[in-house]
Amino acid sequence: MPDSKTKSAIPTERQERFTTLSGLPVDQLYTEENLSGWNPDEALGYPGEFPYTRGIYPTMYRGRLWTMRQYAGFGSAAESNQRYRYLLSKGQAGLSVAFDLPTQIGMDSDHPLALGEVGKVGVAIDSLEDMEALFDGIPLEKVSTSMTINATAAILLCLYVAVAKRQSANLEKLSGTVQNDVLKEYIARGTYIYPVRPAMRIVTDIFAWCRDHLPKWNTISISGYHIREAGSTAIQEVAFTLADGIAYVSAALDAGLSVDESAPQLSFFFNAHSDLLEEIAKYRAARRLWAKIMRERFRAKDARSLLLRFHAQTAGSSLTAQQPENNIVRVAIQALAAVLGGCQSLHTNSMDEALALPTEDAALIALRTQQILAHETGVTNTVDPVAGSYAIEHLTSEIEKGALEYIEKVDAMGGMLRAIEAGFVQGEIQKAAFEFQRAVESKEQIVVGVNDFVAEEERGIPTLRIDAEIERSQIARLNALRARRDSARVQAALGELARRAASTENLLPAILTAVEAFATVGEISDALRRVFGEYQESVII
Repeated sequence: MPDSKTKSAIPTERQERFTTLSGLPVDQLYTEENLSGWNPDEALGYPGEFPYTRGIYPTMYRGRLWTMRQYAGFGSAAESNQRYRYLLSKGQAGLSVAFDLPTQIGMDSDHPLALGEVGKVGVAIDSLEDMEALFDGIPLEKVSTSMTINATAAILLCLYVAVAKRQSANLEKLSGTVQNDVLKEYIARGTYIYPVRPAMRIVTDIFAWCRDHLPKWNTISISGYHIREAGSTAIQEVAFTLADGIAYVSAALDAGLSVDESAPQLSFFFNAHSDLLEEIAKYRAARRLWAKIMRERFRAKDARSLLLRFHAQTAGSSLTAQQPENNIVRVAIQALAAVLGGCQSLHTNSMDEALALPTEDAALIALRTQQILAHETGVTNTVDPVAGSYAIEHLTSEIEKGALEYIEKVDAMGGMLRAIEAGFVQGEIQKAAFEFQRAVESKEQIVVGVNDFVAEEERGIPTLRIDAEIERSQIARLNALRARRDSARVQAALGELARRAASTENLLPAILTAVEAFATVGEISDALRRVFGEYQESVII
């Protein structure tokens, strides 16, 4: 420790107070005093062993690199298929599917509210015909597919299964993830359809059906990503994501699934933001806290139930339309945080995504960023190289402590469903978002190219444009499908689905039958709307 004479010689610092991006105080220097009472055997352990702070596998990236995914999907299924084939040919290891807004909220492309949105922020999927075109020439047994879909997750999963069956694939070999995290839709994102409780029923139906039919499939990706994109702090991201996880495990138990039947199929989805040290600590804290929750609260016996397996995506909210090439640097640093934090798969945003969907060239740079991290930096050669850092271990403990305090508040309110219905979670995120924006506007927080280091003249870059003809041709294909399919078969399938929805029977068999009859996403969603109703958001003041 520096003596008092040395301390008095320290020059004036460039700002009065230093914090992480989320507002946690940052000390000038971290020493062993910051870890008073810290027991490395209890807090760290070894990789692949409880509490999994250092990683969920003993060898981590020395054994196998993370799965490199690029989130892609736009326009028509045929166009998206071409992008998937392109990325796979460049070394991508798995697919990550983006769906357009009508698909996400259970509306067909010809719905009046879908006007102008078809194929814009993802691929338009109306039916099994579209899903087959999306995966044309891609053997589903041999790729891992992540689908970012929530309110209509059961329908899109059944469409995927139907395509696999038409490929004569072995369903027990299918691997991937369906996001299926409806709670974060009510918290932060808004693409919900049904009220909270019937939506949770669909989630647990997916759990149960996949247990019996898709043993390698991850049935949910519990998402902190969108919570962070909405403006939360790192502590809130961990807390509310794990509180969602607690709600899903509890719902599965209520539905008759034991903890060790459902928990091994859970996965998580976190944001990779720009504060390198805070983000690394965030992942380690989340992993340790989840292992404790599963062991102590739920009495899980299967070691797989304790593992927080997570996908990370770099922070879309950090991308700037100003000087977009700077986003390449931001994404590289964010990706490094995810890798040093021990992610199992990673998506890197493209530099142009503050302006439009990514071009092929921008998507390739983003993929190459991951490949450079994996093969040129050396960070994959040893497991958890940051362990034992005074700063990292202190931040890890602070984030775990803060997240646990939030979880206890949620518990005291009666659980996450009640906390969401009361607007508590949304309100906390809104306050954090306001504080960050205030810091940007006052220049306490510098965003390069936005509130400092601004270019006198912005330089344009090529962007991807979605042709309006795509919407017209998608609607024409949909109408042609409706004209030639067996309408009686469709109506019978939808009737059986409605009957099951009014009972307690699992919905997935009826949904699979409906999609195989060429019922559309909108028709299936409407059948459930008529039984479940639609969610009306409360106003948070």
